Amino acid sequence: MADGAAPATRPPNAPADNNLLRSVPVVFVLLWATGFMVAKYAIPYAAPFTILTIRFAIASAMMAAIGLIFGARWPRSLTEFGHIAVTGILLQAVYLGGCYAAIYAGLPSGMVALIAGLQPIVTAALAGPLLGERLRPLQWLGAGLGFIGLTMVIWHKLVFDAGHFWALFFAFVQLAGITAATLYQKRFSPNADLKSGAAIQYAAGTIVLLPVMLYLGVGEIDWQPEFIVAMIWIIVVLSGISIALLTWMIQRGAASKVASLFYLTPPVAALGGYFMFDERLDALAFCGMGVVALGVALVNRK
Repeated sequence: MADGAAPATRPPNAPADNNLLRSVPVVFVLLWATGFMVAKYAIPYAAPFTILTIRFAIASAMMAAIGLIFGARWPRSLTEFGHIAVTGILLQAVYLGGCYAAIYAGLPSGMVALIAGLQPIVTAALAGPLLGERLRPLQWLGAGLGFIGLTMVIWHKLVFDAGHFWALFFAFVQLAGITAATLYQKRFSPNADLKSGAAIQYAAGTIVLLPVMLYLGVGEIDWQPEFIVAMIWIIVVLSGISIALLTWMIQRGAASKVASLFYLTPPVAALGGYFMFDERLDALAFCGMGVVALGVALVNRK
């Protein structure tokens, strides 16, 4: 609805659109958080970059087939194609590759999550000069509270060890990747088709990570049922549905508001670990979840 339009001019499907906008972030957070848990099942059976390369290659073929079957709109110029590919490299190869590399290099997952938790704040700071999005003081307060709450949730997992230089380097690489991907897509390809765009993004990620995988070595892949189930979930749910939801939200919302949702994924993942893996979750973590929820609510408050 255009600014200043009277309620009488509201499209008939506007209430449904509003309900969809409210439900999509919830579904996205729940699905995205499963990535932390599914990784526990997959990594023992194959090398991290082997998993990522297989994931991207199959996901690219899957999304291309879906795009062809359902008549997706494909880029009409090399420039449009290139912008989508750059987003894919930043989001898939740099962000996920950096995350896996940091953990593989010895950085505890809690520290990786904490550094990634800076993303909403960095995105909010850069969205102003780059996209013209300005946060109100109350929203800045929400961004700060979100990071404080995240720290509380994963506090018992933090290890302050500066000895892992390369692990820390890759952790900040993943932060740069997800932040740049969010801003780049919002700026250069806000209207890309979800199906064809995902196919191009995963193909670009595959091309970038394939030589990395070959350099490090493919390693042995143990095709146990647990690994196959985990890969199906990673490809279909995380690479298919979750990325489509993220792209959809970036297209329809402020980059800083979408970024704030990433504060919620570590607490949700922590809850999943508590129930599924009997992982520790103390009173400080539960209080932190409340602080995170308050922070995200303030950032997204109209």
